[in-house]
Amino acid sequence: MTETTNHEVLFMQLIMQQQQWAMMSMGKLKNPMSDKIERNLEMSKYAIDTLDMLAAKTKGNLGEYENKFISEVLRELKLNYVEEVEKDKKEESASPAATAGEEKPPVA
Repeated sequence: MTETTNHEVLFMQLIMQQQQWAMMSMGKLKNPMSDKIERNLEMSKYAIDTLDMLAAKTKGNLGEYENKFISEVLRELKLNYVEEVEKDKKEESASPAATAGEEKPPVA
């Protein structure tokens, strides 16, 4: 394997590691260490931001396939992240604590 090919493989593996980390942090994949679904949207955002930084720093230095791959991974992760944030917002607004201060209309 040439050094260039080795670097391409390592780059792709790095992207996939960050992708898996982000998906696990969103609760979309089971954590293989704990065998549980765990959510930590801050960690997920960090993984996505790291991939955004890699995409920006490697711009113009990637092959067509690598560029398309990182772009698609970022698109997928960002859509999933927004979905999870929206899910949290809906749960917060529907929680008893959020509605505890609201008065219910009198029953006739």
